[in-house]
Amino acid sequence: MTLHTTPPASAPLPTPETLVEDVVEWVETHRGEIIALRRDLHEHPEVSWQEHRTTSVVIERLEAVGVMVTSMAGTGAIADLGASEPRVRIALRADLDALPLDEETGLPFASRQQGVCHACGHDVHTAGVLAAGLALASLQDRLESMGVGVRLIFQPAEESIPGGAHKVVEDGWLEGVDRVLAVHCDPSIDVGTIGLKVGPITAASDSVHVTLTGRGGHTSRPHLTQDLTYALGKVITEVPAALSRRMDPRSGTALVWGAVRAGTVANVIPSRGEVVGTLRMLDSETWVTTGPLIEEIVHAVVSPYGVTAEVRHVRGVPPVDNDAASVAAMTAAVGSVLGPTAVVPTRQSLGGEDLGWLLTDIPGAMARLGTRTPGGPTHELHQGDLIVDEESVLIAGKFLAAAVLSSVGPDGLL
Repeated sequence: MTLHTTPPASAPLPTPETLVEDVVEWVETHRGEIIALRRDLHEHPEVSWQEHRTTSVVIERLEAVGVMVTSMAGTGAIADLGASEPRVRIALRADLDALPLDEETGLPFASRQQGVCHACGHDVHTAGVLAAGLALASLQDRLESMGVGVRLIFQPAEESIPGGAHKVVEDGWLEGVDRVLAVHCDPSIDVGTIGLKVGPITAASDSVHVTLTGRGGHTSRPHLTQDLTYALGKVITEVPAALSRRMDPRSGTALVWGAVRAGTVANVIPSRGEVVGTLRMLDSETWVTTGPLIEEIVHAVVSPYGVTAEVRHVRGVPPVDNDAASVAAMTAAVGSVLGPTAVVPTRQSLGGEDLGWLLTDIPGAMARLGTRTPGGPTHELHQGDLIVDEESVLIAGKFLAAAVLSSVGPDGLL
């Protein structure tokens, strides 16, 4: 399957409104192919740092229409179109990876990879950015005449800590970029709506891994052991409780455990156990200073039991902090594609997104893309039964292309 686009013949510079109409028309014309592309990605999910097939699909589609693509080392791809030496360059970012979960949707195009599925909607993000890029590629000569460059960033490993955003920054792919734009699926709002917010829209998110070791033994003689399982239970309940009393409540800090491993049988106290979770907070300044405090609390909690504690705290991502001018450009894009009533308010969530690293030095914004079918069920992200309304894929393509065009004015970046 190949998406075809033909650059238009040279013509007088059109208005931004006309260009938006052109990209909307392009997406509508290729609606079936875009949906088929998304379904193909959905059927073949790949976990972080293993997105080889996904990367190949992206590169094939872009090179088929003459867009120059650079493959990142391993997985991921970067593509530039429009003016080669632009006065303004806007980046559109997509994340490629899936989650290590079994799919439970029953869809005819459900994951073919056992234990892996697109439960966070990254297939939608990838197809949306690819559609936007291909639509904008159809305006290549007009983008050149306007001095506008577009960089498509197909990033690996958003779900990992540390994630693929670090590689994008380290490899210099933000050099020359004036603004970074992205979408994230939101199954709590209807398809055809876009959630926007100035300021932080996600939270800081870290990984916390606590390992306990101690003398094990028979459950009939816990006094001759260090009862590691009991100590682990204290870590699970008391560390989050103590943290809540040591942190400013306005920071919105939450330590939540997701995995606990200790022992294999009922009558043996193990000599090793571990608990793994995430630390999230709304305040970026507090986030910087929290690591040593967690280690202090863990050691204080397990001290009475004589076990040894090892704490591994890995800084994950800062909050995604939406720039006001970028949100204004996105708001204009929503109005031109979906109408002004399609913008809905949204609040900062405790979810983490490594787009936050890209926005540390470059202004930009992330929009919440409505994926719920009106009147249909509300799904949760990171669950194997996530189903998105496929119209959202087309909306993502139209909206992101329009957001590029609404970012540029006669005097440069708007």
